[in-house]
Amino acid sequence: MKFTEKTFAIPELKGISQKTIEEHLKLYSGYVKSANLILEKIDGLRTTEEEITKNTYLISEMQRRFSFEFDGMRNHEYYFEQFEGGLKSKDDQSELVQMINETWGSFDSWLLRFKEIAMTRGVGWAVLYFDKKTGTLQHCWVEEQHLGHLTGCSVILALDMWEHSYMLDFVPSEKKKYVEAFFENLNFSVSEKRFLEAK
Repeated sequence: MKFTEKTFAIPELKGISQKTIEEHLKLYSGYVKSANLILEKIDGLRTTEEEITKNTYLISEMQRRFSFEFDGMRNHEYYFEQFEGGLKSKDDQSELVQMINETWGSFDSWLLRFKEIAMTRGVGWAVLYFDKKTGTLQHCWVEEQHLGHLTGCSVILALDMWEHSYMLDFVPSEKKKYVEAFFENLNFSVSEKRFLEAK
C-alpha cells in the first residue's frame, strides 16, 4: 500500500500568509513520504520468519513511529481541506450547529471552549469529534500528532497548534491571534459535511 499526497485549492487567507501555507504543505508532504517509507522498510524486514524474529525490535520501533507519521499526514489533510473554497460561515440550521447548541448551550459557548483547548501549552491539535456510538460531539487536545486521539470517533474539525502553523505570521506569544485567523478563514461547510457523513 502507498499513500498519495493530496493537493488543496487554498485561496489567499486573511492573517495566514501564503508563505506559511507553502511551508506547511511541505511538512505535510514529509509526513506522506515518511509514512510510505516506514511501511516499505517494515515490509523489507519481514521477508522470512527468521528475519521477523531477528528484527523484532527494529520493526516494533518503526511501527511506533508510523502512528506519528500517519496521523501527521491525516491531521493535515483534515486541516487544509477546511480552507478550500474560502471562508464560509456556519449554517445555523445545519444538524452540526444544532447539536453544538444542544451540547454546549450555544455556538459561541462551544467556540470559546474550543479556543481554550487550542491554547493548551505544548504542540498538538484541538479537535472536535463525533462519537457515533453515543451520538455525541466530543473535543480534546491531541498531543503532537497521535497521542490522545479519541478512538472510534470521526474528526469534524481540526486545528493545528504546532508553531509551524503560525510562526511566520505570529510570534509564539501571539498564537491566540492565529486561532482567530483560523476561524476567520474556515469553510465551516466542510465540518458540516463531515458531520453528516459521520452520522
